[in-house]
Amino acid sequence: MVRPQFDDLVGQDTAVALLCRACDRGREAPAYLFAGPQGVGRRLAAERFAEILLATSEPPSPVLQRRIVQRNHPDLLWVEPTYLHQGRLIAASLATEEGLSRKSPPQTRLEQVRQIAQFLSRPPLEARRAVVVIEAAETMAEGAANGLLKTLEEPGQATILLLAPGPQALLPTLVSRCQTIPFQRLNAADMAMVLQRVGQGEVLEQPQILAMAQGSPGGAIAAYHQLQTIPPELLTALHQPPRTLREALDQARQVAKALDTEAQLWLLDYLLNWYWQSYPAESPRWLPKLEAAKGHLRRFVQPRLVWEVMLMALVQV
Repeated sequence: MVRPQFDDLVGQDTAVALLCRACDRGREAPAYLFAGPQGVGRRLAAERFAEILLATSEPPSPVLQRRIVQRNHPDLLWVEPTYLHQGRLIAASLATEEGLSRKSPPQTRLEQVRQIAQFLSRPPLEARRAVVVIEAAETMAEGAANGLLKTLEEPGQATILLLAPGPQALLPTLVSRCQTIPFQRLNAADMAMVLQRVGQGEVLEQPQILAMAQGSPGGAIAAYHQLQTIPPELLTALHQPPRTLREALDQARQVAKALDTEAQLWLLDYLLNWYWQSYPAESPRWLPKLEAAKGHLRRFVQPRLVWEVMLMALVQV
């Protein structure tokens, strides 16, 4: 029986069926891997599943749902990747609000894994079991992932949910301790339904953004909002490769000045998609240079230098 908690989860029938079957039989696994692309409903499914696991009555109360969404239930620990800024760990969702300059991608750190172990060292306070949700589990460094292994082996009165793109993104030893729940990309009709439902219908008027999202409503919304932060004149200039070396150097300077590293990585993804669609004959030669630039940015090479080398190479091509 499909539980009403999952009514607003669109296009994920297999995942919902597996979770509902476990709940109906009272055989919830100690750990789950919610595997699938970002933005297709993994976080929403984790909230709804936590709502069922933490409920003290049937059906769960609206108050419980609010507490889970607000992350203030005493038996729920929600772990996000963090930035290290001035000795503080700042969750990725708060980085923009605090105006944090993001020079490297966020990570799930060993300190957070230790916090999970400490959280699970006590019995649940209100519910019959505790729930830990680890978003973007693929961002765990090897030390943090190894630190999580013992907790997964002996979680106690708890269920641990890992959200990641797929089993290949995690250590095999972590995956072997989890029951995998697959999440799929949405078709066009389900995409439109979700975007309209959440009040983001204007995204449907952006074919380039929809192409980038590839069936991920959350990805489409994030890309649309990210697009608004790119200076329009810069974006227009980058829609075609620079014609001269001087133009390439000028564009590189503008990108490095206007955007932080995370936004630059997004812009490279946008340009990869744009070039592929707009210049199909030339894209096989151009796209490897953009992919190489993404790799250099992730290895903390000076951003302006990365863009200069990449754009100058396009001129030479």
